[in-house]
Amino acid sequence: MKTVFRPVAPLLLVLGLAACAAEPTVTEEGYLIVVPEQVVAMAAPYQDLTAVQLNPNDGCYWYRHENAVEVTMLPLRTNAGNPICTVVEAPATVETTAPTPTT
Repeated sequence: MKTVFRPVAPLLLVLGLAACAAEPTVTEEGYLIVVPEQVVAMAAPYQDLTAVQLNPNDGCYWYRHENAVEVTMLPLRTNAGNPICTVVEAPATVETTAPTPTT
């Protein structure tokens, strides 16, 4: 009995590997290509949302602020002035116990 699908197998493998190559989520400069809708909705209107980064150290969104003197990164804030951050899980605590003395 002949296997009809044998020539198709290499094609499926190539297509499957191509699907693994995900689109980049940030630009070469590290700015998000697409700012999440929830972040856009929460952000105060005076901030530049065309250059936003997610800082891995604090889990907060930062935006590029340009003025006549400098270009700097500032925390992205809500209208109330609160920083917009992702939920950062606390590091797992390791419980240690003293060894039990043997007699």
